[in-house]
Amino acid sequence: MNYKFATKAIHAGQESDPTTGAVMTPIYQTSTYQQKSPGDHKGFEYSRGTNPTRKALEDCLAALENGKHGLAFSSGMAATDCVLRLLKPGDEVVTGDDLYGGSYRIFTKVYEPLGIVFKFVNTSDPEAVRAAISDNTKLIWVETPTNPTLKLADIAAIAEIAKASNALYAVDNTFASPYLQNPLDLGADIVMHSVTKYLGGHSDVVMGALIVNDEELYKQLWFYYNACGGTPGPQDAFLVLRGIKTLHLRMRAHCENGRAIAEYLKNHPKIEKIYWPGFTDHPGHDVAKKQMKDFGGMVSIVLKGADLQETFRIASQFMVFTLAESLGGVESLINHPATMTHGSIPKEAREKVGVVDNLLRLSVGVEDAEDLIADLEQALGK
Repeated sequence: MNYKFATKAIHAGQESDPTTGAVMTPIYQTSTYQQKSPGDHKGFEYSRGTNPTRKALEDCLAALENGKHGLAFSSGMAATDCVLRLLKPGDEVVTGDDLYGGSYRIFTKVYEPLGIVFKFVNTSDPEAVRAAISDNTKLIWVETPTNPTLKLADIAAIAEIAKASNALYAVDNTFASPYLQNPLDLGADIVMHSVTKYLGGHSDVVMGALIVNDEELYKQLWFYYNACGGTPGPQDAFLVLRGIKTLHLRMRAHCENGRAIAEYLKNHPKIEKIYWPGFTDHPGHDVAKKQMKDFGGMVSIVLKGADLQETFRIASQFMVFTLAESLGGVESLINHPATMTHGSIPKEAREKVGVVDNLLRLSVGVEDAEDLIADLEQALGK
């Protein structure tokens, strides 16, 4: 049957344990598996390649993204690395100018020295993507919404450009989650997630994932996945499976609270600028409405007239929001991208796209919205 999202989140890839009837997928804490004779096994040989707990998670992730194949990694960066291993020296990648700092770092510090060329453009403008394409373009890598200024890329429009240029098209769907957005349905070849964030949802796991439809592409990615060994353990896979069961409920609460926080801050006298795609004057609002179910729980703000010292002082005043890296957990977090998540990006490149020293990124959790607003009020007031 073609189940709805909530049903898939709770059941996809997961069946009662055939040995005991356990409803929850067991944690198969094993490195290896008995074979009747060499090559005669039950589909599992060695846990770097495949583990039953991880396989259940991968099947669930694939179902949530309306994909056929899922791969779980030890981190989002391990998942990103796996995609980049498909490239060879001289290949070009067209990507966004507003990216997670870890993505920028692996692009410029690890793969650029190996001969891969990266072109950073404004991916909210499909024509800027088209203009950057050359005969050597092998991959288009897009975040939408972007981290941290929440730019929107038209996934379907860029998919047409990728198809015409015979380039692979990967979408980092971390900020939206599969509850809000499904890039494979819009023409992407690969969906990447930092599972650490909304999918896990409880700030207790570090993990990444790739989801694809194409069988041959899956086999290529699986080769590097197994050969290079960036795979997670069964305990982490179990925790994410548990977290995903409430993804639809959590995302509704994140979106509701995100809206309440954004509306409170929009006309606040201490706020110079606010980034949230739910506002009709946001440049990507129409794109967000077209390809997302709601506008998410991420809100970024620029503090009016604050220097770095004042920004630090305000960021340290919160009592409900926690000053920390990461996002997407049930608890609200506040982050200073310029020195935390995006510290690896040169200052000039950061500021060119709006990641200034007085910008703060809010990951709005699922606490009571009134308490979150009161916390913002006291921190900004101080």
